[in-house]
Amino acid sequence: MSEDRTPAQIEADIARRRQELAVTLDEIAVRVHPRTIVGDAKARAASAVDRTAGRAYVAANRAVTDVRGKLVSPDGQPRMDRIVPVALAAVAVVGLLAFTTRRRRL
Repeated sequence: MSEDRTPAQIEADIARRRQELAVTLDEIAVRVHPRTIVGDAKARAASAVDRTAGRAYVAANRAVTDVRGKLVSPDGQPRMDRIVPVALAAVAVVGLLAFTTRRRRL
């Protein structure tokens, strides 16, 4: 069948293939351009930061929900039997830190 092609058809085919090659080379030039590479790297870094921040938010939200579930009853009332020991422990830790810091200064 290729013997049946006319010179005009062959020239048109060559012209079409040249155009396709030019488009391909333009795409490659854009991909390897330093500005494109830097932009892609920035986009990947921003995406990684967004994923990390999203995971951190979910973890923090889960932790707050867990603590709230332990310190607040289902009807929204504070559970004093659990809050008081936690508050006393927090005061003891802060007092110990203050005492230790003051002792180092002297």
